[in-house]
Amino acid sequence: MKNRVSRSSSSPASLLLSMAAPRSLVVDTGRLLTRDEEKNLGFPSGTEESPTGKRYKEGKFPLSRWEFAAALGVFVVFSIGLFSIYLTMPAAEYGKLKLPRSLSDLRMLKDNIGMYAKVYPAKFILGYCSTYIFMQTFMIPGTIFMSLLAGALFGVFKGLFLVVFNATAGASSCYFLSKLIGRPIVNWLWPDKLRFFQAEIAKRRDKLLNYMLFLRITPTLPNLFINLASPIVDIPFHIFFSATLVGLIPAAYITVKAGLALGELKSVKDLYDLKTLSVLFLIGFISILPTILKRKKIYE
Repeated sequence: MKNRVSRSSSSPASLLLSMAAPRSLVVDTGRLLTRDEEKNLGFPSGTEESPTGKRYKEGKFPLSRWEFAAALGVFVVFSIGLFSIYLTMPAAEYGKLKLPRSLSDLRMLKDNIGMYAKVYPAKFILGYCSTYIFMQTFMIPGTIFMSLLAGALFGVFKGLFLVVFNATAGASSCYFLSKLIGRPIVNWLWPDKLRFFQAEIAKRRDKLLNYMLFLRITPTLPNLFINLASPIVDIPFHIFFSATLVGLIPAAYITVKAGLALGELKSVKDLYDLKTLSVLFLIGFISILPTILKRKKIYE
């Protein structure tokens, strides 16, 4: 407590106020948390152990040397594996490979590698899956274009299977990577969102799978944040995996199906219009309906 007081303010007035505060209060990020609140949120008695217990100075790199070395090592291993798969492709195809950043890039990529995907389906699927998982693991933007490409090249059912498999595998890899080095990064980038997520998870421990399904089905929270924050707030991997595997199916189906009419698609924003979002939220509401009914029954 003394360390907290000395760090929080150097003025005599602030020091006296801090010393006069009851011992049941802890100063953390400009907010007072009682011990009961900490317990309800799933925090240990010392907030240094909580996901938001440590604050990082703005502009300061959040990773320590060993954390950065570990992240770099994982990245290098993944990169070597991806490059090895890349080398198995015919040399004539190298110049045609480019990660799409727009719909025009995606249409050009589809035209360039469409024949290769038909002649060497096993090699292409291996390269496609490796690229998708790599992007998902290291939070590289553009997986939505990869999902559209799956629909354009493989159709709805095969494309849906590939997208859900890769998205789940990539999210799982990101989960374990975040478990290794993610805490300082998430706390640095989204401290308030992480605190909110921790509180919501703590309130729904008894029906955590339903809540995670709701988050995966609906765009309530970004999937990137969910992948990184889940191990930090102690969401068990089996719940994370199950919710990801099932919860991504509706959105993946919409994206893969849109890939069939890639030439007619004008913008990625057209994928999620008001009608589509309404359907997703309806499915998400159904996923948490058992929790709502249980609470109503307990209340009655």
